Parts: sequence; C-alpha cells; structure tokens
Amino acid sequence: MQMIIVDDEAHWVDNLSMTKPWHTLGIEHVHKAYSAHEALQIIDTHPIDIVISDILMPEMTGIELIERIRIRDKRIKCIILSGHSDFEFAKKAVQHKAVDYLLKPPTDIELLGAVKAAIDQLNLEWETVSSFERTQHTLRENLPLLRGQLLLDALKGHRMSADEWSRKLDNYGLPFNYGECALMLVRMEEEFGQYRNNGQPLIEYAIINMAEEIMGEYMEVWGVKEEHGYLVFLLQFKEQGSVIGKETILEKLSSQLQYKVKQFLKGSLSIVITEWFQFPEQLSEHFRQASSYFRQIVGDEREFVMRVSNLEHNATQGPLGALYLPPTFINLLEAGRWEAAEEKLLAVCAELDEKWFGSWEHCMEAGFLISASFTHLAHRNGHTLVSLLGSDIEPLQNGDAFSSISKLRMWSLGVLSKLKEGTSNEIKDIRSLYVKKTQEFADKNLHLDVSLRVLADHVNLHPTHLSKIYKIETGEGISDYIAHLRMERACHSLKTSNKKVYEISMEIGYMDPAYFIKVFKRQFGVTPQEYRDSNK
Repeated sequence: MQMIIVDDEAHWVDNLSMTKPWHTLGIEHVHKAYSAHEALQIIDTHPIDIVISDILMPEMTGIELIERIRIRDKRIKCIILSGHSDFEFAKKAVQHKAVDYLLKPPTDIELLGAVKAAIDQLNLEWETVSSFERTQHTLRENLPLLRGQLLLDALKGHRMSADEWSRKLDNYGLPFNYGECALMLVRMEEEFGQYRNNGQPLIEYAIINMAEEIMGEYMEVWGVKEEHGYLVFLLQFKEQGSVIGKETILEKLSSQLQYKVKQFLKGSLSIVITEWFQFPEQLSEHFRQASSYFRQIVGDEREFVMRVSNLEHNATQGPLGALYLPPTFINLLEAGRWEAAEEKLLAVCAELDEKWFGSWEHCMEAGFLISASFTHLAHRNGHTLVSLLGSDIEPLQNGDAFSSISKLRMWSLGVLSKLKEGTSNEIKDIRSLYVKKTQEFADKNLHLDVSLRVLADHVNLHPTHLSKIYKIETGEGISDYIAHLRMERACHSLKTSNKKVYEISMEIGYMDPAYFIKVFKRQFGVTPQEYRDSNK
C-alpha cells in the first residue's frame, strides 16, 4: 500500500515519514507533501491508499483537502492531525468519513493504530469485492451469463434492430443508452497461469467485479470474457453529454484497477482503451481495432495502459506497402542494420494487422519474403538456415510460421534475434530515449507546466508508465528531477544575474515567490537572498 503525509511544517512530514516503522504495517511507500496542492498532484499520479494530513494549512485546510480527495476517490482513507481539539473540525472530519482525528503530537500507538485501522478497512472492502464467495455466487447466476453472451454476440458483429437492442437491454437490466461508449480490453498476464486448470473463471469474475466497483461510480460497466482470453468491458458515462476530462478519468481508473488486482489477486494486467464511439453500431469495429492493437504489442511489454487511436480499415484487396519500401528487408540484413531490420518487421506486421487482418495470402506473402531473406543471409555467410536456427526451423518447414500474423511476428523476430546474437552489442534502449526526451522538454519549458501529465503527453506515454520507466533508468522520480533542476537553475541565476527573486521564481515555474523561498530554504538552509549575498 502507498501513503502520503501532508503538512506545511516540513519537520513534521520528514519526521513522520522517516522515523516510523510503516513497513511493519505493509506500507510500501510513504510520499511527502508540504502543501495540499502538492498532495493532490501526487494523488493524481500515484495509487494512494491512505492520507495523513494536518488540518490547518495555508491556501487549503485538511478538511478541504479531504473534500477534494473524495471527489477523486471515495475509497482513500484519511487521518487528520490537529494542534487544536476543536469540536467543529472533528465533526467535519467525521462527516467526511475520516478514519481518525488525532491531536499533535500523536503517540506512536495512536498514529500506528489509526493507520492499522485504515488498512483493515481497506482490506475488508477489497476482500469483499474480490472474494471467491462473491464470484462463485455471481458465476451461478444466469443473468450475468445472458448479459455476457449478448455482449459477445455484439462484439462478433451480430446485427440486431434498434427495437431488439432496446428490448434486450431492458430485459437484462443493462442501463446503457444509444450513444457514446468506449471499450476497455484487459489481458491477464502470466502470473494468472497457475489458475489455468483450476479457478480461472473465479479469478476472471473477481477482476470483473473489481472493475465494476472501481469504475461504477462514474460509468456503467458491462464486462465479459471473449474467446481469445481478453476481458472486455463496455463503458458509458452515467452523466449524459460532455464529461470534462473523461479520457483522464478512464486512464486513472484503469491504472487503479491494475494496482488493486496486483495488490489483492497477486497478478498483473495490461489494458487497451478505445476512442469513444457510437453504441451499438460501431461496437464490433472498435473491438476488432482494439484486439488488433493488442496483437501489435510484442516482446516483454506488459502492465501498460494504452489508448488506441481511430484507424481506418481499408479494402481487403491491394498490395503490401511496408514490405517493399526501401531500404528492403534483405538490404538491411546485408548491411547488419539489425535495429532497422526489426523496425521493418514490426512495420510489416503492423500493416498486416491494420489493413489485412483477415487475409492469409498477405500474411503468406510477407512470410515467404522474410524467410527467403533470412535464408539468403545465412547462405551468404557460409551457413545453412537449419544450422543457425535449430528447432526454430520447424515452424518454417511445416508452414505454421505463416499461419497467423501473431505467429509470423513471433517467429520472424525470434529468428532475427538469433541471427544478430553476438554480432552487435549496441541495442537500442527505448527507455533511455524516453528519459532523454523528458529531460530535454523539462529543461526547455521549466517556466511552464512540467507536471507528470504534461511530460507524459509529450512522449506519448501514460503518466504511470513514464514514471516507472524514468525511475528504472535514473534511480530517481521525475518530480525529484524537476525539483533538482529548478534549484540548480535558481542557484545559477542568483549567482550570475541581478534578477529579482520573484523573477527567478517565475522563470523556474514557481508562480508564488513565497512558496519558492520556502522550498529554497528547506533545500539549502538559507533564503535565496542570503544565498546570493554569500556568493558575491
């Protein structure tokens, strides 16, 4: 679980976060915030379970912070700290379902006891949602099976009249209206493989129940498992008309589903979300588009939340394009340009997915040319393809390598990996490119909005995914990098220019000079002006 401590007095935050044995309660990470606004930014980008907040803070009180948290997520547990035993404050804390109201300074027994109570409440709530007893009961019911079959038929493209749709939606108690919907496809990753022969349906129903619990506050949720193993959810906002930030809401709820499934069911999910479309007429097309998008994601990529853009599906006749665009695949192999060759393979398979999904002939055409190029490279270097590939030659010999786009992709990428093994030690690391792009953008736009959401949009990643990549590559969080960059820029300006402190504050992205001075002093122990004077 993750917790955040909020107080405008830095020593309280630092002391509580670093000196208490939170790990003994199962708290994996303790975030620190020195203002309510900073806390809300962290809550928007991290799966926070528990908030410990001071009640009297400038700009926003702890009670107002809880009110805003409740708008975002009603399941987050809040604990209030106060230096005053004010009845009205305590009353409001109770009204907003705070777990506890503690007077400063709390004893360790009081503080750890309050957090333990919050954890017990969270565990009870989520165990109820994901319990096997509840999923077994749901599985025995006929109505969910009928609803699931109706959605499966619609995903496959079965046509129904408007009257028949209305009748079935009404009979099955499905509160969906004609209009704007989205699909969410969920892939259960390999951790769930242990249930394949025992308990798999119960796990799937548990995930469906958790999705309904998490998303049900904002939207109608209709879920089913389809024949390829994906869990498919049709989603429609309960509020009719324009919903501000609905893409952001959907992505955040999807990330929360990932987190809660990993926390309570011990397995990971990968998620693809479609653009909004008109239900029911465009349902089948967008399902094919989303499942095609999943097939394009290869390698070790997992635990993502991605939104697929609208793609136009062309006619079923015509030539392959990417396969023959120069430089050709065989030329790339001859030149030893392994990364470009891999990109070519991915581009070919992507085109097959997007344009020739149902055409075995196009898949076979690509397969024959790719395998001929591999064979030519082997012969040119004095080898046979059999000697280089070993057992991987069998799918080529029996034709299985070309039987589907996914098999062609897997086989050809595997063969390419074997051919380049030991030839090149310089493998392009896409994560380092994301880090470089993120840092360059932050450096150039420090005076503007460089929040995690803006940075993620710049590199076309989900904020949580970018945060993970950045942490893996650099060992620090993006917010830490931005903070260090701002302080370095401020120090440089203080030493080398005559700009006013408020001007420097604005240049590095602090709109409130007083807050900038507070952060600077917390970092260096002196005010910006004192720092400037000492460096003259």
